Parts: sequence; C-alpha cells; structure tokens
Amino acid sequence: MQEQEILDILRKVGAVITNSHFVYTSGKHGSTYVNKDALYPYTSETSFLCMLLARRFINDDVDLVIAPVIGGVILSQWVAHHLSQLTWRYVFAVYAEKADDRDTVVIKRGYDKLIAGKNVLVVEDVITTGGSAKKVVQATRAIGGNVVGLGVLCNRGIVTSQNVANVPKLISLVNMKLEACDEKNCPLCKQNIPINTDIGKGREFLAQK
Repeated sequence: MQEQEILDILRKVGAVITNSHFVYTSGKHGSTYVNKDALYPYTSETSFLCMLLARRFINDDVDLVIAPVIGGVILSQWVAHHLSQLTWRYVFAVYAEKADDRDTVVIKRGYDKLIAGKNVLVVEDVITTGGSAKKVVQATRAIGGNVVGLGVLCNRGIVTSQNVANVPKLISLVNMKLEACDEKNCPLCKQNIPINTDIGKGREFLAQK
C-alpha cells in the first residue's frame, strides 16, 4: 500500500488535522497536527494499519512487541496479534510505563521476565524526536531483550535509527516533515491566529502565559 493511501486513512478518521494553530509537546508551534488518539476508536482501521506494520517485520523472528503507554498499548496488542497470525508463532504484547521521576520508563508487572533473551519489536504511534521510543529501546535492552526494530505509524520528525539508540531496523508507514517553529518566530502568532486548545498542548501553553 502506498504512503498516500495510508495518509488518506488517517485523514478519514480525523487523525491528520491541518489549517489550525497547534502547540506541540516540544513547545514548538505549527499548523498541522497528527492526532493519533483519533485513530484508536476505529478498530478496523487500527487493526489494518497494525497489520501493515506487522508485515514489515514478518522475517525478524519477533517474540514480543512492546510499546510505551498509553496509545502504544493498543498498537502492541494489534501488531502482536497480526504477527502471531502471519508467522504461526505466539507473539506476546506488553508495555512500558513512566517511572516515578517521569523522565525514564520502566518495564514491570512481570513483563521483564517475558522479555529477557527474546527478540523484541518496539512500536509507537507518532515519533517527533524519537525520545519516548528511545527510552523503551534502552529499557528493553537493559533487561536482556534483543531489540530487532522499531515500527511506527507516523514519523513526523524524520527520525533516524541513530536517534533511537541505533535500532537495527526502523520502519514508518508514513513520513511527514511538519514545519515547526519557536513561539517568537511563529507566523501564526504574529497573525494572531487563535491557538487550538482542544488538541495538542495549547491549553497548557496558554495557562502558563
């Protein structure tokens, strides 16, 4: 399936929004937002995209799929499900969560025992800097997991393997280079275009003003 067709699916469910004034997690501003949360209520579309992702790792002997909370949990379940069907091997699905310091991630709830010595696929919905995915890769390796790759729905920051702890394989269904700028250089701010407070970090941004 072509990248444009995948983008059409994301647009259909409202996961790609344009012509607004967004504040991204990084604090930068832009006019386009990839709202991954809009995808998840659509189970057929979510399953289909995860199946496409699973196909890209069909020859990597994946034993387990892991993702960061929250949305990534859904992805890990669906990708593991499709890999199990495609490879005739039982593929587990687990997740990593934020530690108490909020800066690192931990793998607990007994999942560490499933990961040690296994081939692990990390999945994520949207990556901008790759920071969250990198933390999951590092946490997985720290407990003995062999990370075979990182699969993402949308790479909106042109993140490379080097940005995410040198994963051996980085697959993105969609690659989008979205323009983003600091507040002081934001043309949308200069035009007094209202900040979107429903999606992104706009509400938090305005609360700090």
